[in-house]
Amino acid sequence: MRYFITLSYLGAQYAGWQIQPNANSVQATLEQALGTILQEQIEITGCGRTDAGVHARYYVAHFDTQKPVPPSFLQGVNSLLPQDIAIHQIREVHAEAHARYDAFERSYEYHLSLRKDPFSTGTAWFYPMHAKLDFDKMQAVGALLLSFDAFYPFCKTDSGLERYHCSLQKAYWEKRPDEHRWVFHITANRFLRGMVRLIVGACIQTGKGQLQLNDIQTALENQTTLKKSLSVPAHGLFLTDVKYLY
Repeated sequence: MRYFITLSYLGAQYAGWQIQPNANSVQATLEQALGTILQEQIEITGCGRTDAGVHARYYVAHFDTQKPVPPSFLQGVNSLLPQDIAIHQIREVHAEAHARYDAFERSYEYHLSLRKDPFSTGTAWFYPMHAKLDFDKMQAVGALLLSFDAFYPFCKTDSGLERYHCSLQKAYWEKRPDEHRWVFHITANRFLRGMVRLIVGACIQTGKGQLQLNDIQTALENQTTLKKSLSVPAHGLFLTDVKYLY
């Protein structure tokens, strides 16, 4: 039987989603807890990789098991998981359902804090020079991205990818004055490695005047690197939604 689980996690204490030697990962932590509850070795497949320090408000993964899931599954597995990982739902799916390959849309948010806040140091990037940022220019970067379908300038070097195409549906900034932060929203069918953090970095550099909108447009048209590249810190980034047709 194959099951989908939905979960959320704070990524601060993990070297990302994927299992890695000599480092904590969300995947390994889940497999250990699931294996304990189900009394068999469990391999879990996630909807995608998140880098070290990146969070997920909504994440989907699947696993196979030979045993029926007990009614107390959620309570039991959550009691074994650390405080920074929580499973919210489990449902049986058809045998070929795939958490990664069947997802047709993913959404992220990046949180930029406009004031020093000891209660958000791990979940938003405090940017003390925000008064020097041109919000409208940052917004224009998001609008520009929607005109393109290949994003080589916003992919980590040595990624090993052969194609850089993504279909973007949303890319915009939102002001949240009550929370003293700006939030970048982006939705696409897939994302390149490091893509969102590099896009947010380009927005900030454009807002500071270190990049011009034409620089980004030229790089996207020619699929070349930007003259200046900034990858913002991981702790402001959240995976917020993943969608399937079933």
